[in-house]
Amino acid sequence: MGVRRTAEQVLALAPDEASRRAGSGLGTARSWSGAGTDGGAVWGRCEGDGPMPYRTVVDTTGPACSCTCPSRKSPCEHALGLLLLWAADEAAVPAADGPPDWAADRLPALRAGAAGAARRAEGGAPADPEAARRRAERRAARVTAGAEELERRLADLVRGGLAAAGQRGYGPWEETAARMVDAQAPGLAGRARELGAIPGSGPGWPVRLLEECALTHLLDRAWLAGDRLPAGLAATVRTRVGLPSVPGGTAGRDRWLVLAQYDTGDGRLTTRRIWLHGTDSGRTALLLSFGAGGRAPALALPVGAVVAGELTPHAGAGQLRAEPGEPLVPVGGPAGPPPGGPVGAALDAYGRALREDPWLDSWPVTLGRVVPARAEYGWQLADADGREALPLTGADRARPGLWRLLALSGGAPVTVFGECGHRGFTPLAAWSPDLPAETVPLL
Repeated sequence: MGVRRTAEQVLALAPDEASRRAGSGLGTARSWSGAGTDGGAVWGRCEGDGPMPYRTVVDTTGPACSCTCPSRKSPCEHALGLLLLWAADEAAVPAADGPPDWAADRLPALRAGAAGAARRAEGGAPADPEAARRRAERRAARVTAGAEELERRLADLVRGGLAAAGQRGYGPWEETAARMVDAQAPGLAGRARELGAIPGSGPGWPVRLLEECALTHLLDRAWLAGDRLPAGLAATVRTRVGLPSVPGGTAGRDRWLVLAQYDTGDGRLTTRRIWLHGTDSGRTALLLSFGAGGRAPALALPVGAVVAGELTPHAGAGQLRAEPGEPLVPVGGPAGPPPGGPVGAALDAYGRALREDPWLDSWPVTLGRVVPARAEYGWQLADADGREALPLTGADRARPGLWRLLALSGGAPVTVFGECGHRGFTPLAAWSPDLPAETVPLL
């Protein structure tokens, strides 16, 4: 059976802001006729610009949708509006014994496509294990060749001097990145592009270039010596060079507080990061969901909600990323924040995580009793006793979430969850002492 999503969860499915606005305008009963649901699907007819109403059907188990409108976006504004109507007014989408013929004809294809996408995302079991083993060996050989080539490129860079890197331009690095893609090592390709973008990026770029060169060299050497690494670190290295990450730990069931959700993208792929806190186990988990070609990531959870379900951690150092073994369902009321600590404890946690994964950009931490304050170099979060402080990352100093945090604090200590990295702290959610069970998103 499908899941009846909240309005916030429906809007999180939108591929862009325009679809979100248009879908919101169609989430009323006057826009629809013949709407209904059988739990596994929702359908309805929406009046459009043409002589015939658009026919929309949504497989709620996916979700996956089909609509006769000309939009190429998925979900289109009509599918969003229909789901919003179902979320807001259950009486406007009455239960039925089954869909009408026009909707029933489309559901098998929708469900087959959704099932195939799920199998691809989960890296389903191969039909021929021996053929899969040979493919994995061939890919490993190509990645090894790519790592060796990237090592030669780094050696040439250091031999010629970092100052010369700014004169050659971005072209040579883009060419190197293309060869890493050919070697089926997208992680190495991404690092090559980052190296090419550093020269001329502002004062101090030679230092940043040397740091990134060292991390890339470390990753190359770790891959080439993978058979001598501990199992957890070896799994981390495989993920960092671009091989698929798969669940490999012990599944755990809990009640999970949704701490934060935000999207990042590179124009081709949208990545959604959802941070969860186990209210019983105290464990922190990261869910990743992806959307390509203008599609929004399928997974969406409202910040501050408490959901129940089983999560399986991925193999590798840290094991924060996890996969739900079943749909996460809302339960109970709000929950308080994770236990917070001082700034020094957060830095120690980040240091221990770096020991397990040297290529880690940031680590989730909860700061307890901290006060946002303006320092000489910018905004920071300082311990209430003034002993230590963490600078906020540059992108967050001008973000509306900063002003929301300042308003929540009012000069008093608050609890803040976020990501601690080498460039500072990115606040994602906060709680005030007056309302400890209300999670305030800072995105």
